[in-house]
Amino acid sequence: MTGFESRRVETAQGGVFAHQGGSGPALLLLHGFPETSLMWRDIAPMLARDFTVIAADLPGYGASDCPPAAQGHATMSKRAMAATLIEAMAALGHHRFAMAGHDRGGRVAYRLALDHPDAVAKIAVLDVIPTFEVWDRADARLALAFWPFSLLAQPAPLPERLIGAAPEAVVDNALDEWGSPPGVFPRAVRDAYVAALRDPAHIHAICEEYRAAATIDREHDRADLDAGQQIDCPLLALWSAHGGLASWYEEVGGPLGIWRRWAKDVRGHSVDGGHFFPEEKPEATARLLRDFFEPG
Repeated sequence: MTGFESRRVETAQGGVFAHQGGSGPALLLLHGFPETSLMWRDIAPMLARDFTVIAADLPGYGASDCPPAAQGHATMSKRAMAATLIEAMAALGHHRFAMAGHDRGGRVAYRLALDHPDAVAKIAVLDVIPTFEVWDRADARLALAFWPFSLLAQPAPLPERLIGAAPEAVVDNALDEWGSPPGVFPRAVRDAYVAALRDPAHIHAICEEYRAAATIDREHDRADLDAGQQIDCPLLALWSAHGGLASWYEEVGGPLGIWRRWAKDVRGHSVDGGHFFPEEKPEATARLLRDFFEPG
Protein backbone atom coordinates (compact mmCIF):
# COMPACT_ATOMS: atom_id res chain seq x y z
CA MET A 1 0.00 0.00 0.00
CA THR A 2 1.51 3.28 -1.12
CA GLY A 3 2.66 5.39 1.80
CA PHE A 4 2.09 2.65 4.38
CA GLU A 5 4.53 0.99 6.75
CA SER A 6 4.26 -2.79 7.05
CA ARG A 7 5.12 -4.27 10.42
CA ARG A 8 4.57 -7.12 12.87
CA VAL A 9 3.14 -6.42 16.30
CA GLU A 10 3.82 -9.01 18.98
CA THR A 11 1.00 -10.13 21.27
CA ALA A 12 0.51 -12.90 23.80
CA GLN A 13 -1.11 -15.00 21.04
CA GLY A 14 1.58 -14.35 18.43
CA GLY A 15 2.43 -11.68 15.91
CA VAL A 16 -0.14 -9.58 14.06
CA PHE A 17 0.85 -8.27 10.64
CA ALA A 18 -0.43 -4.82 9.74
CA HIS A 19 -0.02 -1.89 7.37
CA GLN A 20 -0.13 1.54 9.00
CA GLY A 21 -0.26 4.95 7.36
CA GLY A 22 -1.84 8.37 7.41
CA SER A 23 -2.58 10.70 10.30
CA GLY A 24 -5.56 11.58 12.44
CA PRO A 25 -7.93 9.40 14.51
CA ALA A 26 -7.10 5.69 14.42
CA LEU A 27 -9.13 3.46 12.10
CA LEU A 28 -8.70 -0.34 12.10
CA LEU A 29 -9.63 -2.19 8.87
CA LEU A 30 -10.33 -5.93 9.01
CA HIS A 31 -10.67 -8.25 6.02
CA GLY A 32 -12.74 -11.35 5.29
CA PHE A 33 -12.35 -14.80 3.71
CA PRO A 34 -10.51 -15.71 1.51
CA GLU A 35 -8.73 -12.38 1.62
CA THR A 36 -6.05 -10.65 3.68
CA SER A 37 -5.44 -7.01 4.54
CA LEU A 38 -4.60 -6.63 0.84
CA MET A 39 -8.36 -6.19 0.26
CA TRP A 40 -7.98 -2.59 1.53
CA ARG A 41 -5.20 -1.76 -1.00
CA ASP A 42 -7.27 0.92 -2.76
CA ILE A 43 -9.42 2.13 0.13
CA ALA A 44 -6.74 2.52 2.80
CA PRO A 45 -4.73 5.23 0.99
CA MET A 46 -7.91 7.27 0.45
CA LEU A 47 -8.86 7.05 4.12
CA ALA A 48 -5.28 7.82 5.20
CA ARG A 49 -5.84 11.44 4.18
CA ASP A 50 -8.04 11.85 7.26
CA PHE A 51 -7.20 8.93 9.56
CA THR A 52 -4.32 6.89 10.91
CA VAL A 53 -5.26 3.68 9.10
CA ILE A 54 -4.24 0.24 10.33
CA ALA A 55 -5.10 -2.61 7.95
CA ALA A 56 -4.37 -5.84 9.79
CA ASP A 57 -4.33 -9.51 8.89
CA LEU A 58 -6.70 -11.28 11.25
CA PRO A 59 -5.04 -13.71 13.68
CA GLY A 60 -4.61 -17.00 11.83
CA TYR A 61 -4.89 -15.32 8.42
CA GLY A 62 -2.35 -13.92 5.97
CA ALA A 63 0.99 -13.02 7.51
CA SER A 64 -0.31 -12.97 11.09
CA ASP A 65 0.59 -15.86 13.36
CA CYS A 66 -1.72 -18.76 14.09
CA PRO A 67 -2.78 -18.89 17.75
CA PRO A 68 -2.05 -22.18 19.55
CA ALA A 69 -4.79 -24.78 19.27
CA ALA A 70 -7.27 -25.05 22.12
CA GLN A 71 -10.20 -27.24 23.03
CA GLY A 72 -13.51 -26.01 21.67
CA HIS A 73 -11.82 -23.83 19.02
CA ALA A 74 -11.48 -21.10 21.67
CA THR A 75 -8.28 -19.49 20.38
CA MET A 76 -9.95 -18.76 17.02
CA SER A 77 -13.17 -17.52 18.55
CA LYS A 78 -14.09 -13.96 17.68
CA ARG A 79 -13.65 -13.09 21.36
CA ALA A 80 -10.06 -14.31 21.35
CA MET A 81 -9.27 -12.69 18.00
CA ALA A 82 -10.73 -9.39 19.22
CA ALA A 83 -8.62 -9.52 22.39
CA THR A 84 -5.49 -10.09 20.29
CA LEU A 85 -6.31 -7.09 18.11
CA ILE A 86 -6.96 -4.92 21.18
CA GLU A 87 -3.47 -5.84 22.38
CA ALA A 88 -1.95 -5.14 18.96
CA MET A 89 -3.64 -1.75 18.68
CA ALA A 90 -2.47 -0.79 22.18
CA ALA A 91 1.08 -1.76 21.19
CA LEU A 92 0.76 0.63 18.24
CA GLY A 93 -0.36 3.37 20.62
CA HIS A 94 -4.08 3.26 19.83
CA HIS A 95 -6.26 2.63 22.88
CA ARG A 96 -9.44 3.97 21.29
CA PHE A 97 -10.23 3.67 17.61
CA ALA A 98 -12.88 3.20 14.94
CA MET A 99 -13.25 -0.03 12.98
CA ALA A 100 -14.53 -1.31 9.65
CA GLY A 101 -14.78 -5.03 9.05
CA HIS A 102 -15.83 -6.94 5.95
CA ASP A 103 -17.12 -10.52 6.09
CA ARG A 104 -15.16 -12.40 8.81
CA GLY A 105 -13.56 -9.12 9.83
CA GLY A 106 -17.01 -7.71 10.48
CA ARG A 107 -17.67 -10.55 12.91
CA VAL A 108 -14.48 -9.86 14.80
CA ALA A 109 -15.26 -6.15 14.79
CA TYR A 110 -18.71 -6.38 16.36
CA ARG A 111 -17.45 -8.86 18.97
CA LEU A 112 -14.65 -6.42 19.83
CA ALA A 113 -17.21 -3.62 20.20
CA LEU A 114 -19.34 -5.78 22.53
CA ASP A 115 -16.42 -6.97 24.67
CA HIS A 116 -14.38 -3.73 24.73
CA PRO A 117 -16.86 -0.85 24.44
CA ASP A 118 -14.46 1.74 25.85
CA ALA A 119 -12.01 1.07 23.02
CA VAL A 120 -14.38 1.61 20.10
CA ALA A 121 -15.52 5.00 18.83
CA LYS A 122 -17.55 3.81 15.80
CA ILE A 123 -17.94 0.56 13.88
CA ALA A 124 -18.85 -0.31 10.29
CA VAL A 125 -19.86 -3.87 9.37
CA LEU A 126 -19.79 -4.78 5.68
CA ASP A 127 -22.03 -7.50 4.23
CA VAL A 128 -22.61 -9.39 7.48
CA ILE A 129 -25.20 -9.91 10.17
CA PRO A 130 -24.28 -11.29 13.63
CA THR A 131 -23.11 -14.89 13.68
CA PHE A 132 -25.92 -16.07 15.97
CA GLU A 133 -28.45 -14.58 13.56
CA VAL A 134 -26.84 -16.31 10.58
CA TRP A 135 -27.18 -19.74 12.15
CA ASP A 136 -30.54 -19.10 13.79
CA ARG A 137 -32.04 -18.10 10.42
CA ALA A 138 -30.03 -20.51 8.24
CA ASP A 139 -31.76 -22.36 5.42
CA ALA A 140 -30.95 -23.80 2.02
CA ARG A 141 -30.16 -20.33 0.66
CA LEU A 142 -27.23 -19.91 3.04
CA ALA A 143 -25.97 -23.47 2.54
CA LEU A 144 -25.92 -23.09 -1.23
CA ALA A 145 -24.75 -19.47 -1.51
CA PHE A 146 -22.03 -19.35 1.18
CA TRP A 147 -20.62 -22.86 1.43
CA PRO A 148 -17.71 -21.98 3.80
CA PHE A 149 -20.13 -21.65 6.73
CA SER A 150 -20.93 -25.36 6.68
CA LEU A 151 -17.99 -26.91 4.84
CA LEU A 152 -15.15 -25.27 6.76
CA ALA A 153 -16.89 -25.94 10.08
CA GLN A 154 -16.69 -29.70 9.54
CA PRO A 155 -14.31 -31.67 11.80
CA ALA A 156 -10.62 -31.79 10.88
CA PRO A 157 -8.97 -32.80 8.68
CA LEU A 158 -11.55 -32.90 5.85
CA PRO A 159 -11.85 -29.15 5.10
CA GLU A 160 -8.12 -28.63 5.66
CA ARG A 161 -7.31 -31.33 3.09
CA LEU A 162 -9.77 -29.95 0.56
CA ILE A 163 -8.44 -26.38 0.79
CA GLY A 164 -4.82 -27.52 0.78
CA ALA A 165 -5.39 -29.60 -2.33
CA ALA A 166 -6.90 -26.76 -4.37
CA PRO A 167 -6.44 -23.26 -2.90
CA GLU A 168 -6.81 -21.75 -6.37
CA ALA A 169 -10.26 -23.29 -6.74
CA VAL A 170 -11.32 -21.91 -3.36
CA VAL A 171 -10.20 -18.37 -4.16
CA ASP A 172 -11.52 -18.37 -7.72
CA ASN A 173 -14.92 -19.71 -6.68
CA ALA A 174 -15.36 -17.12 -3.94
CA LEU A 175 -14.19 -14.17 -6.02
CA ASP A 176 -16.07 -15.17 -9.16
CA GLU A 177 -19.30 -16.56 -7.73
CA TRP A 178 -20.12 -14.11 -4.93
CA GLY A 179 -21.20 -11.32 -7.24
CA SER A 180 -17.94 -9.85 -8.53
CA PRO A 181 -17.87 -8.68 -12.17
CA PRO A 182 -14.94 -9.73 -14.39
CA GLY A 183 -11.73 -7.77 -14.01
CA VAL A 184 -12.10 -6.72 -10.37
CA PHE A 185 -9.35 -9.02 -9.15
CA PRO A 186 -6.14 -8.92 -11.20
CA ARG A 187 -3.99 -12.03 -11.31
CA ALA A 188 -1.48 -10.61 -8.82
CA VAL A 189 -4.22 -10.11 -6.20
CA ARG A 190 -5.64 -13.59 -6.80
CA ASP A 191 -2.15 -15.06 -6.51
CA ALA A 192 -1.61 -13.27 -3.20
CA TYR A 193 -4.86 -14.65 -1.79
CA VAL A 194 -3.97 -18.13 -3.02
CA ALA A 195 -0.50 -17.91 -1.46
CA ALA A 196 -2.11 -17.07 1.88
CA LEU A 197 -4.08 -20.33 1.66
CA ARG A 198 -1.12 -22.62 1.00
CA ASP A 199 0.27 -22.88 4.53
CA PRO A 200 -1.22 -25.87 6.42
CA ALA A 201 -1.08 -24.04 9.77
CA HIS A 202 -3.06 -21.09 8.41
CA ILE A 203 -5.54 -23.38 6.66
CA HIS A 204 -6.16 -25.12 9.98
CA ALA A 205 -6.53 -21.81 11.83
CA ILE A 206 -9.07 -20.56 9.27
CA CYS A 207 -11.09 -23.77 9.58
CA GLU A 208 -10.92 -23.43 13.36
CA GLU A 209 -12.31 -19.91 13.01
CA TYR A 210 -15.28 -21.28 11.06
CA ARG A 211 -15.73 -24.06 13.62
CA ALA A 212 -15.75 -21.42 16.34
CA ALA A 213 -18.42 -19.50 14.43
CA ALA A 214 -20.61 -22.61 14.44
CA THR A 215 -20.11 -23.25 18.17
CA ILE A 216 -18.49 -20.98 20.75
CA ASP A 217 -19.17 -17.73 18.86
CA ARG A 218 -22.86 -18.59 18.77
CA GLU A 219 -22.77 -19.18 22.52
CA HIS A 220 -21.11 -15.82 23.16
CA ASP A 221 -23.62 -14.06 20.94
CA ARG A 222 -26.61 -15.79 22.53
CA ALA A 223 -25.40 -14.86 26.02
CA ASP A 224 -25.19 -11.18 25.03
CA LEU A 225 -28.58 -11.29 23.34
CA ASP A 226 -30.21 -12.92 26.38
CA ALA A 227 -28.58 -10.35 28.68
CA GLY A 228 -29.74 -7.44 26.51
CA GLN A 229 -26.17 -6.28 25.93
CA GLN A 230 -25.82 -4.01 22.91
CA ILE A 231 -23.06 -2.15 21.10
CA ASP A 232 -22.93 1.37 22.54
CA CYS A 233 -21.18 3.24 19.74
CA PRO A 234 -22.69 4.21 16.37
CA LEU A 235 -22.85 1.32 13.90
CA LEU A 236 -22.95 1.55 10.11
CA ALA A 237 -24.19 -1.52 8.23
CA LEU A 238 -23.49 -1.73 4.50
CA TRP A 239 -24.42 -4.73 2.39
CA SER A 240 -24.41 -5.88 -1.22
CA ALA A 241 -27.47 -4.83 -3.18
CA HIS A 242 -27.09 -8.02 -5.22
CA GLY A 243 -26.34 -10.48 -2.42
CA GLY A 244 -28.38 -12.51 0.01
CA LEU A 245 -28.64 -9.85 2.72
CA ALA A 246 -30.61 -7.64 0.34
CA SER A 247 -33.58 -10.01 0.31
CA TRP A 248 -33.23 -12.90 2.77
CA TYR A 249 -34.39 -11.10 5.92
CA GLU A 250 -37.12 -8.75 4.71
CA GLU A 251 -39.64 -10.13 7.21
CA VAL A 252 -37.59 -8.73 10.11
CA GLY A 253 -36.64 -5.42 8.52
CA GLY A 254 -33.59 -6.62 6.62
CA PRO A 255 -30.02 -6.18 7.92
CA LEU A 256 -30.93 -2.95 9.75
CA GLY A 257 -33.76 -4.67 11.58
CA ILE A 258 -31.40 -7.41 12.70
CA TRP A 259 -28.56 -5.10 13.72
CA ARG A 260 -30.94 -3.02 15.83
CA ARG A 261 -31.24 -6.03 18.13
CA TRP A 262 -27.48 -5.74 18.72
CA ALA A 263 -26.66 -2.02 18.69
CA LYS A 264 -28.28 1.14 20.02
CA ASP A 265 -27.42 3.48 17.13
CA VAL A 266 -27.72 1.81 13.73
CA ARG A 267 -27.79 3.28 10.26
CA GLY A 268 -26.93 1.97 6.80
CA HIS A 269 -28.10 0.80 3.41
CA SER A 270 -27.29 -1.48 0.51
CA VAL A 271 -24.39 -0.75 -1.83
CA ASP A 272 -24.37 -1.40 -5.56
CA GLY A 273 -22.05 -4.36 -6.04
CA GLY A 274 -21.45 -7.94 -5.01
CA HIS A 275 -20.13 -9.37 -1.75
CA PHE A 276 -16.69 -7.88 -2.41
CA PHE A 277 -18.02 -4.38 -3.08
CA PRO A 278 -15.11 -2.73 -1.19
CA GLU A 279 -12.80 -4.07 -3.90
CA GLU A 280 -15.31 -3.55 -6.72
CA LYS A 281 -16.17 0.04 -5.78
CA PRO A 282 -13.29 1.32 -3.61
CA GLU A 283 -13.95 5.03 -4.20
CA ALA A 284 -17.63 4.78 -3.29
CA THR A 285 -16.88 2.58 -0.28
CA ALA A 286 -14.14 4.89 0.97
CA ARG A 287 -16.49 7.86 0.67
CA LEU A 288 -19.20 6.12 2.71
CA LEU A 289 -16.70 5.13 5.39
CA ARG A 290 -15.12 8.59 5.53
CA ASP A 291 -18.52 10.27 5.90
CA PHE A 292 -19.44 7.91 8.75
CA PHE A 293 -16.14 7.99 10.62
CA GLU A 294 -15.37 11.70 10.39
CA PRO A 295 -15.40 13.32 13.84
CA GLY A 296 -18.43 15.28 14.93
